[in-house]
Amino acid sequence: MIDIVSATRCSEAGFWADSALGQSLRRLNFDGRLRPRVSFENRRGLSEVYNSALMAPDANDMLVFVHDDVWLEDLFLADRVAQGLRAYDVIGLAGNRRQSDQHVSWSYIGTDLVWDDLAHLSGIIAHGPQPFGPVNCFGAVPADCELLDGVFLAANRRTLLARAVAFDPQFDFHFYDVDFCRTARRQGLRLGTWPISVTHQSGGAFGSAEWTARHERYVRKWGGAGAPSLAQDGGS
Repeated sequence: MIDIVSATRCSEAGFWADSALGQSLRRLNFDGRLRPRVSFENRRGLSEVYNSALMAPDANDMLVFVHDDVWLEDLFLADRVAQGLRAYDVIGLAGNRRQSDQHVSWSYIGTDLVWDDLAHLSGIIAHGPQPFGPVNCFGAVPADCELLDGVFLAANRRTLLARAVAFDPQFDFHFYDVDFCRTARRQGLRLGTWPISVTHQSGGAFGSAEWTARHERYVRKWGGAGAPSLAQDGGS
């Protein structure tokens, strides 16, 4: 059994009728191993929603944390997740093989949002408003990673609890995924990308005022200035 954990500003009816994730889960309702756990009309931070699912006494052992603007196109989603979590403690769709204090996301270096070298990236994910959008290939999958894109993260609940790994509520949206990955790696968890077919409707909101405010919190917690150069730091 796998809990599909998400948060949406939509009403329950609106989520199932209109959102990419809701429509996808309706299409996948033939698979009884998938159990939606969705926070409707949500006003809480994403980290708080995800932690609530993680700590829930009736939670399943495998958890998928996913945004509500994602089309889940893979008919074998449950099998893909189960296979991925036999190889890794946490899986995602796109990620980076290295990490430094200068990374502000899995792909960007510094507040100027400079793309990291593709040699360090992994993942295949589509983008667009409709299912089966144009595909972006960042690098071979699967691959061991230090950072994963938070659009889709899957983990074994028991492993997270045993290693005291959770989402930091001070990162209500921006930086929650980078922070989570660094916490997981610090606790010895293995992270990696896994082949799962999805289309993400959004490209993110990097550089906004909210993003900048959360970046300041991130730097206070982890250090580093988010400078755009990795000349003196090869990552880990």
